[in-house]
Amino acid sequence: MAMSHTVDTGQETDAVLYSLTGSIAEARLNRPAKLNPLSTEMVDGLSAAVERAYDDGAAVLILRGNGRAFMAGGDLQRLAKIDPASGVGLMIGTIHRCLERMAAAPFITIAAVHGPVAGAGLSIAMNADLAIAADDARFTMAYARIGASPDCGGTYALPRLVGLRRAMEIALFADDFCAEEAERIGIVNRVVPADQLDDAVSEMARRLARGPRQAQARTKALLRQSLDNDLNAQLRAEETAFRASTATPEFKEGVSAFLEKRKPTFGGG
Repeated sequence: MAMSHTVDTGQETDAVLYSLTGSIAEARLNRPAKLNPLSTEMVDGLSAAVERAYDDGAAVLILRGNGRAFMAGGDLQRLAKIDPASGVGLMIGTIHRCLERMAAAPFITIAAVHGPVAGAGLSIAMNADLAIAADDARFTMAYARIGASPDCGGTYALPRLVGLRRAMEIALFADDFCAEEAERIGIVNRVVPADQLDDAVSEMARRLARGPRQAQARTKALLRQSLDNDLNAQLRAEETAFRASTATPEFKEGVSAFLEKRKPTFGGG
């Protein structure tokens, strides 16, 4: 069982605060006065947090926002001053590489969202493996409102979560929708009262951390590649992953626990 400890990588002025408790990592967006808008500093902070989660061997990485919002889109004041050909491209390239690293990570990512979840905030939340929303969360793709097309993986995740026709409506009209609607159409896994969000996310994270880490990583990889594979390729991938799973101590413990009619102990925490 891993010892529980917390590591804070920065001061309260940092755009993203990273911590580790046991095997559960957290990246907390930390520009609450502006509703945590995406900026160069935020992009760099998120990228650094994802890499720290890799280095720390985390089982779970939770994405949260300080203050009244998860993320209310991009920092338009700063974007207006950045050269589109260089600065904007550099920032988008960095956050896109970060999202690729999140998708490929062996740890499970959970977006814990509340308040405004707009533009890049919605795109990032949709690219997490799981998402829990407070009942005060409000969602919008927002990009159409400023004459922009989506980024941060929004056009990849949205049709996969809700289907093409609904994705078109959400992206083209950029209307607001509530947490209950987000749950109904599949953008979040569940909705909880705002004062219960932290407890709900922590319980989900602890449950994952106690689980079979290698099997979870293989399951995540299989599910993420499934929509881009044909049946034959996916069956081959499943066979390879299952064969690898059966050679692990996790599998031995899981089978033994089943036969002995007890709960398995996978050694996480």
